[in-house]
Amino acid sequence: HLWISCLQRGYFLMCNMTFEETSGENSTERMDSVAKALEEVLSSALPQGCITVGVYEAAKSLNVDPDNVVLCLLATDEEQVEDVALQIHFTLIQAFCCENDINILRVSNMRRLAEILGGVKSGGEPMDMHCVLVTNPQLTTWKDPALSKVNLFCRDSRILDQWVPIINLPD
Repeated sequence: HLWISCLQRGYFLMCNMTFEETSGENSTERMDSVAKALEEVLSSALPQGCITVGVYEAAKSLNVDPDNVVLCLLATDEEQVEDVALQIHFTLIQAFCCENDINILRVSNMRRLAEILGGVKSGGEPMDMHCVLVTNPQLTTWKDPALSKVNLFCRDSRILDQWVPIINLPD
């Protein structure tokens, strides 16, 4: 009865507020800050061998060692949003990540993502940038302020029922 009374009096209105309304920072500034932190995470993870690129490669990695994955990125461009097969893959990966407490971000601007990660396999073939996993280094758990910032953003988004927040990587 206390919960219903509080709800009727409006004490839980914050649950219906948008992310921008609950954050102290300007929402654009916060999104830019998180996008920069994500770029830092990717740039530092790449030389450590902590990046898995590609939908199928990511699915294999998630199946083998999900506890080692610290972040999952799902990326599309405008023309790929209606690709049904890709959306099915995304749905399955998202479900697996949610089940295993892995933070997920949707990323727009695949061109920028490819720039950060090199974008080309050793044979000159373009990489599948639709799914990117960030994992812990082999011997240690990764402690990185940029990763903490991205993970905090994901957690804050989940609190507001936005389970897969979207980040635009700036050019």
